[in-house]
This record gives sequence, structure tokens and C-alpha cells, in this order.
Amino acid sequence: MTEPLRVLQVSAELFPLLKTGGLADVAGALPAALAAAGCEVRALLPGFPAIMAGVQQAEAVGQFTLPWGETVQVLAATLPASAARPGLRLYVLHAPGLYDRPGNPYEDAQRQPYADNHRRFAALGWGAAHLARGLDAAWQPQLVHGHDWHAGLAHACLRFSPGPRVPSVFTVHNLAYQGVFDAMRFADVGLPQEAWQVDGVEFYGQLSFMKAGLVYADRITTVSPTYAHEIQTPEQGFGLDGLLRARRDVLSGILNGVDETVWNPASDGLIVRHYDAAHRTGKARCKAALQEEAGLAVRRDAPLFAVVSRLTEQKGLNLVLDGIDTIVRGGGQLLVLGSGDHEIERAFAHAAQSRPGCVALRLGYDEAFAHRIFSGSDFTLVPSRFEPCGLTQMYGLLYGSVPLVRAVGGLADTVVDADLATLADHTATGIVFADFTDAAFRHAVRRALALYAQPRAWAQVQQTGMQQNLSWTQAAQRYRAVYDAALVAAA
Repeated sequence: MTEPLRVLQVSAELFPLLKTGGLADVAGALPAALAAAGCEVRALLPGFPAIMAGVQQAEAVGQFTLPWGETVQVLAATLPASAARPGLRLYVLHAPGLYDRPGNPYEDAQRQPYADNHRRFAALGWGAAHLARGLDAAWQPQLVHGHDWHAGLAHACLRFSPGPRVPSVFTVHNLAYQGVFDAMRFADVGLPQEAWQVDGVEFYGQLSFMKAGLVYADRITTVSPTYAHEIQTPEQGFGLDGLLRARRDVLSGILNGVDETVWNPASDGLIVRHYDAAHRTGKARCKAALQEEAGLAVRRDAPLFAVVSRLTEQKGLNLVLDGIDTIVRGGGQLLVLGSGDHEIERAFAHAAQSRPGCVALRLGYDEAFAHRIFSGSDFTLVPSRFEPCGLTQMYGLLYGSVPLVRAVGGLADTVVDADLATLADHTATGIVFADFTDAAFRHAVRRALALYAQPRAWAQVQQTGMQQNLSWTQAAQRYRAVYDAALVAAA
């Protein structure tokens, strides 16, 4: 029997321990899916308070000293198994001076990035390198898989630390967030001077953790096929498109999946009533309960539009603000869950105050409430300027909350526009628009309202979406193929 491939997954977040966005969902679901593809995955995480509080059976397996003299203890621990998912073996960097801070793992109470974030995530990179070199005598990875800029430096650390070559794969979740720091921080992170060059970690005179991953990983992936092409263009390359075009032969797009042990309206313990594609009557009860909880008028005939998102311009929330009148005049309602840009928060708060019963806002993030939103809403709005993959539109599909999305990134890969042809062949799953303009969004809303007013067509689109196969199985097989290619390249 073939031994499983030992993979060390490196990320800043992992659901259910710590989540600020979709990265955590991916990091939490992928290990179990990869097990079915012949991999034994262990995860490496920073010792943020929520992570330290959520693990069990933590014991020290070693320690290492960081370039600036601080000592980090490496703990081996277990993420407890649940009825929905198996347990996961973890490594946690125990360094209270770096990670034991309240609130957001990346920002202070004033929403400013911590001044030592370069050190906090350089430590994650060096932790990955030390584990790859055998820090834990009981388990040594054959490959390292880093997720997003927080893990970017791991690939440079692997390349420049002594010892046998250990291949690595780097996944870009969102190229817009790059982990860029002042050049004077380069001396802190412990890389040799030869790494400070155009073909290294230097990025327009600054230090880029994202670029470290893109340059030094053996293989690069993004979280959807369309996004893999988009980031090779000046419009969405954020200054790195030239590098990505140069490395296009080792770049691939693998669409994220959904952890259906967590996101499934037929078994979700966080929603009011269970339902499935064949029996959707429970969704009406979920809608009424959601309207009541959110302070909206309890009206079955009012199409309920929902936003579950970071409240940023990238997510197209300015389009939603402009389209509120179109929604309300069409007899619809809007419910928003999220936080982010203060001006966008204030604008939604004003809309909710001026249109009571029609518009509601809850600031912050509430995982359980998010489940109830998808179960009770009729439309999920994701009109993003750019969207590497997007998970909310997938949750919407599975819960019968028909996505209204812009045709970018993973949104274009997962939602089929409802037009005469796709309604006729039963492939339509949502409403898709192209131009990032207020007029295009408002027209898409009017199309959604018209679809909702046609019960048979509406039910067909809703049911088709709920029947989509969005599991991690296919993605895990593609990751395994990428891993195998990285192993061959490094041999």
C-alpha cells in the first residue's frame, strides 16, 4: 500500500478556530479532502488566542530562534473531531510576544496593521522551514503548501535554509493583499542579501511577502481558473502581472469547494428548518424567521436580497448602495451583514434607518447568523469589482439563495446567467452582469425582480443551483496533481 504524501499546510487562519474570511474555510476543509486524495496533511498556524484556546493535547516538539533573537516554541496539537469532520493534527507557534493580542489578528483596535506584522509572519515562514527540516522528529513533511501572503515568506525560507530541497506550492487567495513592508524591515526577516533583488522579495523598493511566494514556490495556484488568467493582466495583477506571466507554466487555477459538512441546508444545525433541493418548503419558514430576527417586515412575497461580506469597495458595495432604491421600489428587501470601510458602514446604517422594515444592517461578523441569512434570503448579492473565487455565491447556490454576481473570477466560473437559452435547457443558476457600473447593477436587480415574479422559472433556477456539485473532491484531486508536479520539479 502506498504511503500517503506528507503535506504541511501553512496559513494564518483555519475554521473553526479562527475566521476573518474565506481563507479560513478553505484551510479548514482542504485537509480532509486531501486525505481522500492520498495525502496526510498537518496544519501550521500562528498562536493567536483563539487558536491556542481551541486546540487540545498541545505538547512541545521543539523550538527555534528567530533572526531577531526571539525564541518560538512549536506545539503539536489536535483540532478536536466533530460529528461533521475528522480531527486534524496541527502545529502552533507559541510566541505570546508576537501573537497574544486581543481583537483582529492583523490589526489593532484602530484598525491599523500591527507595526511588527513582518516579524509575526516571518516567524510563520521560518516555522514552516524548521518543520520541513525535521524539527519534529516524529513527522516531517515532504511538501509545504502556503496560503496567501501571510505564508509567502515560507517559500523563501525553504529556498535559503540549509538542507535537502523540500518542494512547495503557494496559493494566492487575493492578490490585492500582498504583505508589503518598508525596505528597512528586510534586515529583520533573516533572508540573505541575495534575496533582495528584482527576482526575489524586492518589490518597487519594498519587501513583499506575496512576491516571495510567487518567486520561490515550485508551483503556484489561485482559487479559480478565471482568476488565474485575470491576475496576469495589468488590471488585476497589482504590479505582479509580469512575474505571473513569466511563471504561467507553473500557475494553475483550482476552484474552491464548499465543506458540505458545514454548509448543507438539509443538515445545518444553525438554521430554523431543514430543506433540500427536492423539498424546499422549509426555506419559507427560514425566510419568515430571518425577517423577524433582522427587523424586516415579515412578507413572504417580498424578494429578500442579502449581502454577507467585508464592506469594502472591492466587493461592489457602492453598487449595492446605489441600487437600494431599485430593490425597495420593486417590492424587495435588503439585509447586510459585515464590517469594513467606515463610510460604507455609515451609508448602510443610514439606509436602514431611513427605510425601516425594508433595509436592515448588522455590523460585524456572526457565523451562525450568516447561515440563517443564506437559508432565509432569496438572493445573494456579490457584485465584486474583482473576486478571486468567492464562497458566498456558492453558499447561496446550495441554500437556494440565488446569486446575483458580476462576471469576474470565481463568480464567472460558478454562476450561469438566467437568460432564455439557459432557462430553456435548465442550466441557469443566477443573475450575472458584466460592467462594473451602477446602471448595470440596477438592471441586474430588475432582472432578478422579474425572475422572482415568475414562480415557475424562479423555482427552476433555485432548484438547479441547489443541485450543483460544489464539493472539495475534484479540487483535492487537482491539488494532488499539482503536488506531484512540484515533487518531480524538485527531484
